[in-house]
Amino acid sequence: MNELLLRPWQMSDAASLVEIANNPAIFQRVRDAFPSPYTHSDAVNWISSAAKIKPPESFAIEYQGQLAGTIGYIPGTDVYIKTCEIGYFIGERFWGKGIATESIRLLTEHIWSLQKYVRIHAFVFSNNPASERVLQKNGFILESTRTKAVYKNHELLDDHVWVKLNIP
Repeated sequence: MNELLLRPWQMSDAASLVEIANNPAIFQRVRDAFPSPYTHSDAVNWISSAAKIKPPESFAIEYQGQLAGTIGYIPGTDVYIKTCEIGYFIGERFWGKGIATESIRLLTEHIWSLQKYVRIHAFVFSNNPASERVLQKNGFILESTRTKAVYKNHELLDDHVWVKLNIP
């Protein structure tokens, strides 16, 4: 998919980020630390924070020249130093175009190229089967289900742990 690019965040992305992130359909699928409603101030703070991390761990997903979403990873610490967690979301108007699948592929390649990690995992709420499909398409396996581990929108949900290993 030549029209897709993962790139560092730029302050000029703020308005587009608000447009795609200020959406209840996105908020349903992310942790409650994600602001809702999502304001211009939230976007500026996020972009500023992301820009401080070198090398970048969070990327803007650009599709056909437009901001389509975000993807990134959080390095593990302590005994989890060889593990990282990935997270992502795609703006609703970009759903169904293969953007998440390709973005995960590119991020996974990037993570493996760092030669620091042997394990990537993603936590997916049980009410988000589309996210599970894109992980599966990228070779992630369902490692476990954490029963009733998530309390989101006044509902208890299972949390699925998807994993990909890179062991020589």
